[in-house]
Amino acid sequence: MSALICGSIAYDNIMVFEGRFKEHILPDQIHILNVSFLVPDLRREFGGCAGNVAYNLRLLGGEPRIMATVGTDFGPYREWLTRQGVNLDHVLEVPGMLTAQAYITTDLDDNQITAFHPGAMNEAHRNVVPAGGTGGIELGIVSPDGRQGMLDHAAQLHAAGIPFMFDPGQGLPMFDGDDLRHFVERATWVAVNDYEARLLVDRTGWSEEQVAGKVRALIVTHGANGSTIRAGSEQLDIPAVKPRAVLDPTGCGDAYRAGLLHGIARGLSWADTGRLASLLGALKIAHKGTQNHSFTPASLAREFHAAFGHELRL
Repeated sequence: MSALICGSIAYDNIMVFEGRFKEHILPDQIHILNVSFLVPDLRREFGGCAGNVAYNLRLLGGEPRIMATVGTDFGPYREWLTRQGVNLDHVLEVPGMLTAQAYITTDLDDNQITAFHPGAMNEAHRNVVPAGGTGGIELGIVSPDGRQGMLDHAAQLHAAGIPFMFDPGQGLPMFDGDDLRHFVERATWVAVNDYEARLLVDRTGWSEEQVAGKVRALIVTHGANGSTIRAGSEQLDIPAVKPRAVLDPTGCGDAYRAGLLHGIARGLSWADTGRLASLLGALKIAHKGTQNHSFTPASLAREFHAAFGHELRL
């Protein structure tokens, strides 16, 4: 089953400051802040929600098609995704712009200072979901992207009759109550973390139960405390899988959502879909970067059996 992954493509520039921000930022001098941090450790990772979801979905044996806007510096990332077998037919390169960039500096206390340049991501609305002859696209996801792009793609997926997951992520604060109610009413599934769930409830004026009643399933993740899936009259508490190591939580939510999409595409029960998603998050967190972990369907099946005690046909 082919899935259209609407969302961001970005480069993550990750730096480590071998000190503590609090020793260099004086509270009474914030109004004249002028600091510089020496960061001897720097790595550049491929990231962005669409890239991360597609990477994981491809490892699962799925057929992800990324819909995103990128800049003229996309070459290395394009080569990487092409080697992974990810379809890039709906990736649009915008002349004169850079691909979205995140600059993340972490200190020895794991505090972070992040600067984000959206670049070509703000042009996401230039891409249009096929209205007819969808080329085998059977489901989609609207994940964090340019604001207008998210609004347009949700409307276009709905108009095309393609069921889709609304995954607002860090983009949720861009939308008011009317926007969010329209997203939910058009979506087939909604996936949020616990903080986003509270914000969604606050802005829409709907309870979680009411949101769940408008879609086939509402999925709320709780980090190390697992996740909850409300589907119809059923509420499932999905346990977190204990990871082999906790090295980098960035991208765990995207791996989880790839598991959800795969479970939906394969017609798995919600219980096993949630367990598969939880396992993918655990596998990702044990690696630095968002696309440096790997597995095969066979190795994943073994991991699933070890974690949950029964077989899963992937």
